[in-house]
Amino acid sequence: MSDGFETPQAAEDAYYDALESRDATLMARVWDDSPDIACVLPMQPIVHGLQVRGLMRELLHGDIPIDIRVTHIHWVAFGDVAIHYLQEHDNGPQAPPDAPGIFATNVFRRGDAGWTMILHQNSPPPPPDEPPPHP
Repeated sequence: MSDGFETPQAAEDAYYDALESRDATLMARVWDDSPDIACVLPMQPIVHGLQVRGLMRELLHGDIPIDIRVTHIHWVAFGDVAIHYLQEHDNGPQAPPDAPGIFATNVFRRGDAGWTMILHQNSPPPPPDEPPPHP
């Protein structure tokens, strides 16, 4: 069972920290234990429930360094749900310096044990001539 975090931002920070440090234990804490959790990565099928944990394990065992800088676009919070719209910028050694970031949505839910992630979704970057939307 996930221990959860005190705030949605703490859960989000832990998600990106777990990716960069390849920390499977921390990543397991980030995600809710519900079968309703989901993850959508660009050009990949949506995965739910236990499949999300499998996908995260695969990401953490990869060879390419992960270094993501996050720019928050907008946050929405109501009751026990928080939605973070953001842009992820790849700062890794193989990333082109002028590569556009990809857009992401992270959704968190507060349960008895604290805040956990229930959805992470990425979209491909916009075409080069199209500026990102403004909040």
